[in-house]
Amino acid sequence: MHDQALAAPPAASRIRTLLLCSLGTSWAVIPEVYGWLAPRTLDLYAHHPDRAGLDATRSRHGLLAPDELWVCTTEGARAQQSLDALIGWWRRLGRPLPLRLWIAAGTDQLATGPECAHFRELAFRLMLRASEWAGADGQVVLSLAGGRKTMSADLQAAGAAMGATAWLHVVGPEPLPEALSRPAAATFLQPLPPAVAGAVMPLVVGSGVRGELLDVEFEGRHVTAASYPLPDAPAGDVVRWALPAGAPLLHADLANRQRAGQRWLGNFVAQRARQDAYETWPSLYRLPAGRLEQLRGQALLAADRELLRRMPKADLHRHLGGCLGLADQQAAAAAIWQALAPAERDQAMIVAGPLLASDAAGPPQQASPRDWPWQWPRGLHGPHRAAATAALLLHAPPARLQHELYGRTEPRIALKARSPHGFAAYERPGELSGSALLAHPAAIAPHARALVAQARAEGLALAELRGSPQKYRPSDPLAFLRELEAALRAAGAQTRGFDPAHGGPRIGFLWILDRRQRDGIAAVVRQAVEARGALGGFLLGLDLAGDEGTQAPEQLAPAFAPAFEACMPVTIHAGEGERAENIWQAAYHLHADRIGHGLTLVDRPDLAQRFRDRGIALELCPSSNREVVGFHDPAFAASADCPDYPLRAFMQAGLPLALCTDNPGISRTTLADEYLVAARMRPGGLCLWDPLAISRQAFTHAFVPAAERESLRRAVEQDLFSLLSDPASAHPARPPPP
Repeated sequence: MHDQALAAPPAASRIRTLLLCSLGTSWAVIPEVYGWLAPRTLDLYAHHPDRAGLDATRSRHGLLAPDELWVCTTEGARAQQSLDALIGWWRRLGRPLPLRLWIAAGTDQLATGPECAHFRELAFRLMLRASEWAGADGQVVLSLAGGRKTMSADLQAAGAAMGATAWLHVVGPEPLPEALSRPAAATFLQPLPPAVAGAVMPLVVGSGVRGELLDVEFEGRHVTAASYPLPDAPAGDVVRWALPAGAPLLHADLANRQRAGQRWLGNFVAQRARQDAYETWPSLYRLPAGRLEQLRGQALLAADRELLRRMPKADLHRHLGGCLGLADQQAAAAAIWQALAPAERDQAMIVAGPLLASDAAGPPQQASPRDWPWQWPRGLHGPHRAAATAALLLHAPPARLQHELYGRTEPRIALKARSPHGFAAYERPGELSGSALLAHPAAIAPHARALVAQARAEGLALAELRGSPQKYRPSDPLAFLRELEAALRAAGAQTRGFDPAHGGPRIGFLWILDRRQRDGIAAVVRQAVEARGALGGFLLGLDLAGDEGTQAPEQLAPAFAPAFEACMPVTIHAGEGERAENIWQAAYHLHADRIGHGLTLVDRPDLAQRFRDRGIALELCPSSNREVVGFHDPAFAASADCPDYPLRAFMQAGLPLALCTDNPGISRTTLADEYLVAARMRPGGLCLWDPLAISRQAFTHAFVPAAERESLRRAVEQDLFSLLSDPASAHPARPPPP
């Protein structure tokens, strides 16, 4: 490894560490620094009277043993003697790491301005190259103990500008012991004798923070090692470097950047803000300019999933009955089963018995003749539905449940058009959830616990659940909502108002009206209006869902009159693969504040412009849109002939929109995953900046009251700034470029 080219770093799994030193006539300071940083290789201070203190200092600053040692010096006979002694020591030590050496040609005593400028340029270029070699997660440690004061000052200035991990110095008494004042290589190949060791004290005297102006283009130039090159230095050889005529000076460029810093940064931020399709979180423009450029220029990839998960988010379209995966459904089923009397359990087993009996011969196979009849959910309807559902969830083999709920509808692409069962094929994974379980009061508490745990795991600061209380408990939907709210609060959610000190997600509820219940919609609207007064900030608004072909929005306007009078916010499922006319009617006849899906809005640019003008937001759910309607997703071969997702067109048009999960249990997704799916499905992808702007849109168009919404946004913005300011969030593990 020691004789590899300079560009070859240590193994990718390791943190890259580098020791960069200036060198004058006292070559021994380099072994003194190295021996402190790498005690496993050279335990120079084994007999130091404050050995424990030296180890504690190194540990406190997180300093690691260097992988490479770089040295810069001047020409001249005395400097050459130091170089020869250093190289001799390195060879006798067994060449434990690459030693690379650069000389500033034409310099000796640094007695003239050009000499000083030439060495300063070498120091700055080496520091730049070192910072790129080490990488964002690596360490560059500077030794300021060697060479003239001007050399140390230049190296320190370079480290201050480009972010050195630590600046080291070595101090000792005057006069030094002879072993140190007239050093021999043999002295620094083993632990120093106690009397000598005590005369040496390595110190950390400072560190540098990389200047934000280094990472962006300034006056047509980027600060990269390629722009300010140096020749490679093979291990153990010395490179004489002279600045080519007319070459730009790195140290002068950095000085110009610093002088123009505040004015230029203001212009930079203003320019970037003008480029944004959506207004994003204002405080994020205070991030370092390099971080802003990274967020804007780096493609959103699967490697960013953890950052997306930690990012506080709002999910505005999340069906109560479609949230739970099988494990959580089984937990709710167990609560129901525990609450049943023995006779009720027996009856449940009778209802579920024909389906359970089909598994006596073993686990199911895809498309086997032992598949349950397609209409098997109908057999569960009736007074024993919740109990029979619990019986299936608890007693059917897991492989059978996975097969019947998910496997039989694979690949889940364009199910509405491609499956012989149409939209029912999309809904199949939710057959044993939703009203099938929530009709029983015992299921509410475990369901609520799962919802709150999901929200926390997904980083949701706000979740607007939606469901149909009139289906869960037809006899008393208000009582159902009261019990659900109480269970959510008991699980740690905030359901009426937002307190940033609380720590729990804010969860509200939207009451779904079903287009298929033609004659009952007016009565349900009246129930919802009455419930809103009783439930305060928990019941946030109304939603209209169901087959769009059942009833046109204009026909439902009279039924919605009480909601309009009560000023209830309204969202409408429309344009999910159906004509854009439905979206127009939802906006103009039902006064929709948001539209669920709205995919065909791309067919009506005039209507899209009207949506932007009025601030009507779209609730896009990429995974369910792919499953129901069918859009191209490179991760699914079966979607190759599907059209492109309209997200790009919507963003270019500046349409307000939020990304949502729809039914995370059905689509087996999370909100972080929906951002990744959207990035795959959008031609050209998304950058890291896009989720930040889109997430702000979600909070802006939430149905929680305005004062509460502002409090939420302030808390979220503060958390986002802290998250993105953390250096660890700036460099997630990413695949290598192709």
